[in-house]
Amino acid sequence: MGRKADRPYWVLMLSIFTRAAHQVGAGVFLASFLFNESLALPPFFLALVLVTGGMLLVTEGMRHRQFFRELIGVSTIVKLILLGIAVHGRIWVSFLVVAAFILASVCSHLPKKIRHRLIF
Repeated sequence: MGRKADRPYWVLMLSIFTRAAHQVGAGVFLASFLFNESLALPPFFLALVLVTGGMLLVTEGMRHRQFFRELIGVSTIVKLILLGIAVHGRIWVSFLVVAAFILASVCSHLPKKIRHRLIF
């Protein structure tokens, strides 16, 4: 596992509620791509996903100092690349967004020893 550090208890509590808000925003984000003819992405939920995602990166970075060298950090980068291609490239949009969500779900539910294993 990468280098770890302590984080205050209130940061842990904040990250739990931030993760819940992120999942709500991400669900609406996913639905807007899957049902693009009938559902447009409200700007509030886009902002919610971006802000809470950034907050989660900060709170995880406080604990796991080598976050982007760990499996979960690398999967986050891959997820952002897939979403970027889907949003800007308009190639296989539904497939790429679903693939990004599956990648995020699988990697975030792996056991801690695997999820935070150093890749490089």
